[in-house]
Parts: sequence; C-alpha cells; structure tokens
Amino acid sequence: MASHCSIRGAVGLILLRFSHGVSSRSILNSKNHRLLSMTNSLSSLSSISPFTASHYDDRNCSKSQVRKICICSPLCMGRRSSKIAGRKGAQDSKKAKLYCRIGKEVVSAVKKGGPNPVSNTVLATILEKAKDLDVPKDIVERNIKRASEKGQEDFMEKIYEVYGYGGVSMVVEVLTDKINRSVAAIRSVVKDYGGKMADSGSVMFKFRRVRVVNIKVTDADKDQLLDIALDAGAEDVIEPPTYEDDTDEDRAERYYKIVTTSENYSTILSKLRDEGVNFEPDNGSELLPLTTVEVDDEAMELNKELMQKLLELDDVDAVYIDQK
Repeated sequence: MASHCSIRGAVGLILLRFSHGVSSRSILNSKNHRLLSMTNSLSSLSSISPFTASHYDDRNCSKSQVRKICICSPLCMGRRSSKIAGRKGAQDSKKAKLYCRIGKEVVSAVKKGGPNPVSNTVLATILEKAKDLDVPKDIVERNIKRASEKGQEDFMEKIYEVYGYGGVSMVVEVLTDKINRSVAAIRSVVKDYGGKMADSGSVMFKFRRVRVVNIKVTDADKDQLLDIALDAGAEDVIEPPTYEDDTDEDRAERYYKIVTTSENYSTILSKLRDEGVNFEPDNGSELLPLTTVEVDDEAMELNKELMQKLLELDDVDAVYIDQK
C-alpha cells in the first residue's frame, strides 16, 4: 500500500511537470534519493499512453477512473506569428501617429486663425488633407474644440538630428507644445539606446523633403504605377528593398513610393483613385536620403530598436534614416 502511494506521488509529480513541457529526467534528478531509487518501479508504467494515466485516490490508493492529460509543451508564438503581430503593431502605430499629427496641426491652426475654415485658410488646407488621408471626422472636431480650451498652448515643429550605429544618420521630427519635455525625452532615449545627438545641420543636408504616396506591393505593379506617375508628372517610383530571408508575407507588406512635388500631389491621388489603386494614408511629406549607408546585421537591429523607441514618444511624429 505504501509503495503504491509513493509510486502514485512520483507519477503525479512527473505528469505535472510533463504538462508544463518539462522532461521527467529533470524531476528525478532534482528530487531526493527516494525517488531515484524508484526508477525501476516507474519503468513499468512505460506502457501507459502518453495522453492517459491511472489516477489514485489520495485516501485509499485504490485505482479509479482513467483521465486524459496533455503533455505537450506550452503554445508559443513562432517566428511567423511574431512577424505578423509586429507588422500589425507597426501599422496601428503608423495610423495612430498620423491621427495625432493631424490633430496637433488642427490645434495649431485654430490657435492662430480661429475655428472657421472659411476665414482660416490654413485650417481649411489641413481639413482637406485630413479628408484625403481618411482621418476620422471626430478626431478633427475634438481637436478644434481642444484648441479653445484654457491652458492649451500652441504646437511648434522641431527637428532633432541623431547619429546611429555604423555611420547611420537619423532625423527626428517633433510637433510639441512643450519643447523642454520633448528634447529631454529624445535625449534620454538616444542615450539609453546607444545613439548620439548631432549638432543642428550636421545630418539634415543628407536628406531631401518630398511628397510621397505609399502603395502596397500587392495593390499594384510597378509598370502600372510608372504609367500613373508619368501621366501625373511625378518624379520617381521607388521600389521597396528586398532581403535574402524574406518570406512571401514579408514581401506582401512592402510599399512602393511615388515621389512627387507638392503641386502634383493631389493630381496623383486623383489618378490612383480613378485607377482603383489603394494607397496608404500618411502625412504626404517625407524625408528621403540622398545616399544610403550599408551596415551589418547587428547595427541594423540596433538602429531599428533606437527608431522604435523614438517613435514611441508622444511628441515624435516621424523618424527618417539613411540606412540602406
């Protein structure tokens, strides 16, 4: 009877650890010598199905009903699932940044010229842009109201320049109502993640500002976009980068960039709509590097982490990099 109880206790312990994806070997080695001496007795249980085990009553150690038990390892998010989650998070973050920026532009315009778009041409322009970029109407209305609230300061645009890893340069665009808060937060992130603040003008000359329309590679082919861009007077169509370990899912999440001037921007959007081509909402303006810098895999990952942490700051609207 005692022997059966001891065996029952050992089996229960092993099956408990099995259910958490841990081998029974580690259990036997970690327990006392009494369990180790019972391995021969336990070996007789090897005929039991890996998904079933005999259950013993604690009081009389008598054999009762058979129950099913899972001994699989805990379900973990794999590489593919992580990439999908990462892409969705990036898309949601990009959309949130867009809405935040439009909201701050609305507040700034109302503070300077009032809430009436008829008399406030700056506000009228922002409202038209918000409509083109499919910004929800309630976000616009909420920020028009916010601008008249007591204590709400005007938003100011600031640019900070940063050195990353491997000779890479970054430009951080900020729209903030508290300059001291934003610069302190950016300096802290840059320091914590191995970057270095650059002097004003030491990085900016490596970039040029253009109007950009982003189109997912699955929504159009390059020849079609080239025809649209040529008809609308665009400057260029930039293909997305490709990497050796890309999967089909990775490639499907890349974007073509139609590069144009402010004068032709609306024309290109109209052409895309006429052709039934979907385009990604953004703020319409980006900084593109004049040349790119190639770095090793380690520097690439470190720069990516630095950019992500900067973009998590509320005051930061965009981060541009000349990394290839």
